[in-house]
Amino acid sequence: MNKYQLTHLKELEAESIFIIREVVAQFENPVLLFSGGKDSIVCHHLARKAFYPANVPFPLMHVDTGHNFDELYKFRDQLVEETNARLIVASVQKSIDEGKVVEEKGINSSRNKLQTTTLLDAIEDHQFDCAMGGARRDEEKARAKERFFSHRDDFGQWDPKNQRPELWNLFNGKKNFGEHFRAFPISNWTFVFSHFLYHCFSKSLSILNCSHIVKFGQK
Repeated sequence: MNKYQLTHLKELEAESIFIIREVVAQFENPVLLFSGGKDSIVCHHLARKAFYPANVPFPLMHVDTGHNFDELYKFRDQLVEETNARLIVASVQKSIDEGKVVEEKGINSSRNKLQTTTLLDAIEDHQFDCAMGGARRDEEKARAKERFFSHRDDFGQWDPKNQRPELWNLFNGKKNFGEHFRAFPISNWTFVFSHFLYHCFSKSLSILNCSHIVKFGQK
């Protein structure tokens, strides 16, 4: 009998696909947060593998700061078209115009913090009960405390002391009205594996074979 053995990358990939399928099984209206970065691209690629040959059964949502390069919007729209995905755009500029957030001033100003309000409004407007993201535990200390299924209260807040145990790959997605979950399928991945799969994936999609993509190891 041949010995069946997976590489570490294949194990990570299988784990992520299992989590994505579990999200669809437990939640009524999930969404995948999509920024156009390598982690969200990898998550979308894994979602396609999880449900192939069918289309991905949940939409992508881009929380748009309005400060992205034109190439990102072109890439995003082309990805959606080529993969027959559904796209929802939540605009930070709209939140500013409506007076919900105040734009920072100065040479180091950023709209990154403003995305939280826009995201929570979009989750409420579309009644999403689970938002999947490409966060990884190796990114920062706070991320290391996140579970695969991370509970948010009705204010969208995360309590690290009120996390559900995740034993034997059993995930508890029960919640009260108004609450939602965040799910992180590639939580156990590191930068190297995420970057590696991103470039393997890029060879199979014409939209990723662009001159502006920096190869691994180059500065």
